[in-house]
Amino acid sequence: MTRTLPALLCVQASILLDVACAQTPAPESRGLEIATEVDRFNAGYESEISRMEMVLINARGDRMVRRMSTKMRETEGDGDQSVMTFEWPADVKGTRLLTWGHLERDDDQWLYLPSLHRVRRISSRSRSGAFMGSEFAFEDLGSREVEKYEHGYLRDEMIEGRATWVTEQVPRDERSGYRRQIVWTDQEYHAPIKIEFYDRKNELLKTMLFSDYGRYGRWFRPGRIDVENHQTAKRSILTWQERRLGAKLDDDEFESENLGD
Repeated sequence: MTRTLPALLCVQASILLDVACAQTPAPESRGLEIATEVDRFNAGYESEISRMEMVLINARGDRMVRRMSTKMRETEGDGDQSVMTFEWPADVKGTRLLTWGHLERDDDQWLYLPSLHRVRRISSRSRSGAFMGSEFAFEDLGSREVEKYEHGYLRDEMIEGRATWVTEQVPRDERSGYRRQIVWTDQEYHAPIKIEFYDRKNELLKTMLFSDYGRYGRWFRPGRIDVENHQTAKRSILTWQERRLGAKLDDDEFESENLGD
């Protein structure tokens, strides 16, 4: 029997739709693909030494300034390791946070408090707590390994002239302080421009903005991070004064028993 023209058009449209669906990756696979590409792009930096300033702003607008230095390094077959040392003012000088990032299991973190002359291990249940009164949680300072999240692709989007991938990352750790995160990743920098954090009730908790990117070899690093807590109206601003990649670091600097030295 001869098909009419409308019937043929319907068949052709159905075939084209099937082909398009077959060629379009699922949001889960595309999200994982982007996360893997970003992780691969940022690998190989070996180490980083930096000096920063953190400004804490409460709901009334009062400001508190702190200065710190950070050393970070890649490890073989596991997550990054870092040690952050507060240098000013006097009431926090010598405080140190050591983080051992892991690919799948919870990060290990230790906090040295010079006023007590003791090292305190940060438990998994405490990682959602505020770090030194800032809007950064302890878990924000750990490594963002691909394996720790379920990834979904939402869309491509332009932000202030920058092309970004917009993805959703859901922590696999049920003890995380976040239900999910929406991440805008710059397609050239392979680094975040913006992250929205949603609490366990799936309500917007805070927004983190990354700006003033600089290039170090083939890697891009932000010069400033602004964090706004939408539930408390508090803010934290982290800016970099100095940064160097590829420096030689000693293993002893990343051992918890040496934090008080």
